Amino acid sequence: MPMRTKERKGEAEPLRRFPIGAEPLETGGVHFRVWAPRRQAVEVVLESGGEGNGKSLIHPLTAEGSGYFSGTVAEAGPGTLYRYRLDGDAAFPDPASRFQPDGPHGPSQVIDPDTFAWTDRDWRGPAFEGQVFYELHIGTFTPEGTWRAAAEWLPSLVELGITVLEVMPVADFSGTFGWGYDGVNLYAPTRLYGTPDDMRGFVDRAHSLGLAVILDVVYNHLGPDGNYLALYSEDYFTDRHETDWGRPINFDDENSGPVREFFAENAGYWIDEYHLDGLRLDATQNIYDDSPEHILTMIGRRAHAAARGRRILLTAENEEQQVRLIQPVERGGYGLDMIWNDDFHHSARVAATGRSEGYYTDYRGAPQEFISAAKYGFLFQGQYNTRQAKHRGTPTFGIEPSAFVTFLQNHDQVANSATGARLHQTTAPGCYRALTALFLLGPGTPLLFQGQEFAASSPFVYFADQQPELAELTFRGRKHFLSQFRSLVTHVMQERIPRPSDPATFQRSKLDQGERARHTEAMALHRDLLRLRREEPLFHVPRRGGLDGAALAGEAFVLRFFGDDGDDRLLVVNLGSDLHLNPAPEPLLAPPLGRAWGLLWSSEAPAYGGTGTPALDTEENWRIPGHAAVVLSARGEDQADV
Repeated sequence: MPMRTKERKGEAEPLRRFPIGAEPLETGGVHFRVWAPRRQAVEVVLESGGEGNGKSLIHPLTAEGSGYFSGTVAEAGPGTLYRYRLDGDAAFPDPASRFQPDGPHGPSQVIDPDTFAWTDRDWRGPAFEGQVFYELHIGTFTPEGTWRAAAEWLPSLVELGITVLEVMPVADFSGTFGWGYDGVNLYAPTRLYGTPDDMRGFVDRAHSLGLAVILDVVYNHLGPDGNYLALYSEDYFTDRHETDWGRPINFDDENSGPVREFFAENAGYWIDEYHLDGLRLDATQNIYDDSPEHILTMIGRRAHAAARGRRILLTAENEEQQVRLIQPVERGGYGLDMIWNDDFHHSARVAATGRSEGYYTDYRGAPQEFISAAKYGFLFQGQYNTRQAKHRGTPTFGIEPSAFVTFLQNHDQVANSATGARLHQTTAPGCYRALTALFLLGPGTPLLFQGQEFAASSPFVYFADQQPELAELTFRGRKHFLSQFRSLVTHVMQERIPRPSDPATFQRSKLDQGERARHTEAMALHRDLLRLRREEPLFHVPRRGGLDGAALAGEAFVLRFFGDDGDDRLLVVNLGSDLHLNPAPEPLLAPPLGRAWGLLWSSEAPAYGGTGTPALDTEENWRIPGHAAVVLSARGEDQADV
């Protein structure tokens, strides 16, 4: 979007793309604007890229009122390094820096977003339904850990059946590696993965392949190292609320207007300047706002405006399971699109491992939990949660199934095994294949975690490169958090918890992409299930109220997907041992009138490492294999398998 000008107080001033930051002008020079209400004077200190033969140039900004300072510096241009000097004293990075080439403590760099040659003019963005998410961390997705290296593997994800990439946070943070949830420069993609144009190139390449890209953003706190916001204004934070990660952001206290603008515009910035297809909002239960318009609504409104008619997806993590986040604004909701479903994961984890401890305490991994999750999304919709000692969740009736993002693994859940063990390494192979089928064919929107599709052998643990004192505090905090799991309190397990600051912890978490070709059974399983989901209408776009389920035994259940004119599908899941159901007085097992059940797909196919699947509905009544999931289709009786 080109820079334009407007008249203000009789002078022509730039009409900016965003309220704060450094923006190059078409006519030359750079316009700087910053909010620093606690300061009397703000100056731009040019450190390179300006006239002066490498010497620093200092330019005062004009106080606008309301705490804003702004001005045009003719000597600056794209690539210029700069800081803001506050009250004639020390100089600090720009709170809205577009790039920090030397990290959060170094100078900011002027970036011109319009020099990148986009090729996605016809890209319209992802639809709400029919998507398959894939969460990845750029730093560990490839050995190189860069945008360019990651882009080379995008065709493999398309071939697998992925439609939406969900990239873990990239806002710049201190150190040489980390998860990204301690970002401090929210407008600056970290220098660790490449340049801003490298990130744009990744998105552009994804769009050319039909892949959408959404970004995980953290608006509930900032990291502890390199966060200079309070030097510009204490009003960025508030003591009105409490959070587990330091001082909460001020969205509803005194002087919160510019703070709200800072975060809402950040959402629009990623959509606009990087052509992203949406955002994943981290830990929204710790975003506190008692304003008439909640900040999440404001963020959504700004993000949609920045998309200029393109479709985008806004998804939220919310431990409290507040459905209000995804209800329409006109009905009192916040207007987001999707919400993570931890309940499904927790039940699946207990079913797979047999461990009901820590935050899994209120789950049994029982058939009824999976049936209810398939029909209603959340399991806790206001019932009392014994571990939390409070009522948890809100009713989901009327919510579309696609609004619930389901997963067997994600960055948190894999890392919370302490050693970073992946789910396939902690359960029986047949049980894992059956849960994978349930997850990928269920009505929620599935999310795969990087490497899950090929049963990656590499762990994924918490890693963060920090200064020694902070690193020790983080390590202790990590051990304390994991101590909620009884099995991890033992001395032998405490000793195995990796130090987050150890470079080897980070290196071990990198994927071996060569396993994509070597682990053929896991790849075939995920590829075939995603093809089935894509090609079978009842799995591809699930209908609200379009399925029912029933428990068949202690660890076995059936889900029936109702089609038109009896063209139904049956998903039979048995997480226990072989089951002979005789008699079988369950109506959902009965085929439609004039039809019979035929085998459509089985997790026990030899191609996946299974041992084959005999017919289920026989003259001996139902025989359901153990540790298996089977999909049956309603066919004419002469077509049915016998």
